[in-house]
Amino acid sequence: MTERTVVVGAALLDAGRLLAARRSAPPELAGRWELPGGKVEPGERPEEALVRELREELGVDAEPVARVPGEWPLRSPYVLHVWTARLRPGSAAPRPLEDHDALRWLTPAGIWDVAWLDQDVAAVREVEARLRTGVR
Repeated sequence: MTERTVVVGAALLDAGRLLAARRSAPPELAGRWELPGGKVEPGERPEEALVRELREELGVDAEPVARVPGEWPLRSPYVLHVWTARLRPGSAAPRPLEDHDALRWLTPAGIWDVAWLDQDVAAVREVEARLRTGVR
């Protein structure tokens, strides 16, 4: 069996809104929207990777809240795991620092106003259901 590499995605929530990040690279993904995050490094727990990736990509201090049930395949050997997360008190506002050129806070009614990456759609549906029912 092929070894899998976990990619963590953050459903960063604030005041009932979800943060979407528009990819600037690589070219085949540029212009599409995603849940920010990245690969879990060897020896790193997924929750630690999530905090690190949000610091690197968005310049924020965030904390994981809960794992969103499910696992979504990306290109082999990668699989996506998503956590809801929130900004820690005193964190800077998110800004696109790495691999993104724009950010948008989306309300539950506007979650589908952006062109999500195909591989993020199923995870975003799970997050949307959690937002609508108040589960974090």
